[in-house]
Amino acid sequence: MSSTGKPIDSRPDENRLVVAISSRALFDLEQSHRLFTEQGIDAYCRYQIEHENEPLKPGVAFPLVCKLLALNRRGQQRTRVEVVLISRNSADTGLRIFHSIQHYKLDISRAAFTSGMSPYRYVEPFHAQLFLSADPEDVRQALDDGFAAATILPGNVEAVNLRNDEQLRIAFDGDAVLFSDDAEQVYKQQGLQAFVDAETAAADQPLPGGPFKGVLQALQALQAEYAGELSPIRTALVTSRAAPAHERAVKTLRAWKIRIDEALFLGGLNKGEFLQTFGADIFFDDQSQICDQASQHVPTGHVPSGVSNLQEK
Repeated sequence: MSSTGKPIDSRPDENRLVVAISSRALFDLEQSHRLFTEQGIDAYCRYQIEHENEPLKPGVAFPLVCKLLALNRRGQQRTRVEVVLISRNSADTGLRIFHSIQHYKLDISRAAFTSGMSPYRYVEPFHAQLFLSADPEDVRQALDDGFAAATILPGNVEAVNLRNDEQLRIAFDGDAVLFSDDAEQVYKQQGLQAFVDAETAAADQPLPGGPFKGVLQALQALQAEYAGELSPIRTALVTSRAAPAHERAVKTLRAWKIRIDEALFLGGLNKGEFLQTFGADIFFDDQSQICDQASQHVPTGHVPSGVSNLQEK
């Protein structure tokens, strides 16, 4: 049963988007996490139990989760989106997290608490298409196992939900996120002009899919259910590509039969203000510097995939 009393089908549903999220991405646990790193696990456990009935403050990904779950309230035929919690907390210290979930009336009923062990291995049995965590190592392991995953970066939580709009808006970088990093490898190894020349020559050849292709496909399937009405989901491609290298990206999405709502080809401009204008509830990018800039404007997930992140492994 869900927290609202509605039964959740336990069988995998190809048309259901399942998002696995860590407790530190959903709630603001930075204070207690500092206690853990400075004083150890026993002090952390005592603190959480002593504050068990004190709701945690929302974290960076909290508004995103609220909008994802709100998609289920638009129609009662089935569960369109499920959010599951996977956490390094124990079941004992995790009581505060579930009390907070109940306090905010979030329809989250499934969870895995691993008592300090990496929880990413439960992404697969939960049939999750997306894993969001504040732990970079868990994210890397999930990506290495073929799952879409991103590290949620710290940001201005108070400014996250200033836009009074129920529409869910998700923005993606292109290379190494939606697409493979094949083209980015050319750029890194041979420079900008070689990248432009190669992409222009290969304009009619679709790029291979990247780690977030499946997430965009799942969102597209959800959008298709709202044909003839204003969709509660809006997507954007926000890339450093510019003309003429834009053409291969457009034709790749066309070959995948995916319609993206907005496409921004910025030619190296800072993405932050554009993402703020789009009103992104989350933005996914593979480059750390771009993510750091974007996180000052919108919630941002770093996707540590592709050639840009090889030196960080």
